[in-house]
Amino acid sequence: MASQTLHDTKKSQARRALRSLATGIAIPFTLTLTIIILFGSGRKYYNHIPKPFWFAPLWFIHLATLGSSFFMGLAAWLVWADGGFQGETDAMSLYIAHISLSIVWHPIVLVMASYWLALISCVVDFGTLFFCYLRFSKVNPFAKDLAKPCLAWAAYLCFVSFKLMVI
Repeated sequence: MASQTLHDTKKSQARRALRSLATGIAIPFTLTLTIIILFGSGRKYYNHIPKPFWFAPLWFIHLATLGSSFFMGLAAWLVWADGGFQGETDAMSLYIAHISLSIVWHPIVLVMASYWLALISCVVDFGTLFFCYLRFSKVNPFAKDLAKPCLAWAAYLCFVSFKLMVI
């Protein structure tokens, strides 16, 4: 009887953990996907300006941004699961700031064509992401490692935004 109760408890905990993981990844991923669908065509500006050969095509930018959103959602969930948002009081606000800043790049660049504003938002996003990286590293080393490609992607978008300003 006691082993059945223990089994049910573990099953219930696993179900809750899986639900929280799905939510932790789905919310930022869905927000990013929605912004890409609404503002990501780039028909007006990005697709029609001359760009250097090393500029990523728009489909790759969308895919990499979704990947970055997925990785940071997973990293944040790992930190949350380890209780890191309780001890590191600014980690959650930094993560929310990062998600907010990362989803505004598409409308700023692809709809408004405001490249200087895109550069500012990218630099601030890179800073918040870097501080997320530092906070996450104190809680979960795997979460820290998941943030590294996101940092590289944010740096690339900073460079793209800068180059769009000077083209």
